[in-house]
Amino acid sequence: MIQSSPCFLTPKALRPQFPLFVFLPGMDGTGQLLRAQTAGLEVAFDVRCLAIPPDDLTNWEDLAQRVVDLVRTEVRGEPDREIYLCGESFGGCLAMEVAALAPGLFDRLILVNPASSFNRRPWIGWGAQLSRHLPQFLYHWSSVSFLPLLAAFEKIAPLDRQALIEAVRSVPQATSTWRMDLLRQFEVPIEQLRSLTIPTLILSSGKDRLLPSLVEGYRLKATFQDAEVVVLPESGHTCLLEVDVNLYEILKQHEFLKVKV
Repeated sequence: MIQSSPCFLTPKALRPQFPLFVFLPGMDGTGQLLRAQTAGLEVAFDVRCLAIPPDDLTNWEDLAQRVVDLVRTEVRGEPDREIYLCGESFGGCLAMEVAALAPGLFDRLILVNPASSFNRRPWIGWGAQLSRHLPQFLYHWSSVSFLPLLAAFEKIAPLDRQALIEAVRSVPQATSTWRMDLLRQFEVPIEQLRSLTIPTLILSSGKDRLLPSLVEGYRLKATFQDAEVVVLPESGHTCLLEVDVNLYEILKQHEFLKVKV
């Protein structure tokens, strides 16, 4: 049986004249949940979104190498092209792995509620251990019942709410368990993060009910050489789905664009 590999999705038209914007998704891995932000981002970027197949059980090192290889393929023959790397939640951890693996490849790093604080929520780890033993029907029920912690539904448009539910349901039990184990094991050596000189913007939700993202944002800021924290005081964990959050405008307001658009 041939398994598919992680690949890049291109939301709309190619825009090779613009900087490359690479988005690494949350634990669902579908790449579909950037939908609320793509229209804004495409004003200034050539957007790619990583899609991780539902049967993918790749470790951090191999997954990071796959992302680096995909990015290098995208910019082949364009050595001066600017590259923005953005990761949300699980993808925020992956983004740190990728940046540490190829620090000279990227011009900007954006972390959105990175799940690097997973181990500071022990009950999530207990839930992960329990979920591997649940019957299939109970696993699907538990994954959906988990959603109120994941999202501030009152801030998300109906179509995006449905997309989130479908994305969560699409992750097989074995894959969900594997990815939670990856989060439990996640650790980029602090000296590697401290050595990064990439300007970094960290978005931290003030009402994240899943992870201590506000505390984690400031912890990471103290680790990186050049980082700024943007607090979204009323947002939940999946803030990029919320109607009041516009990632492109945040980047612009905080002067995080290398060129004026």
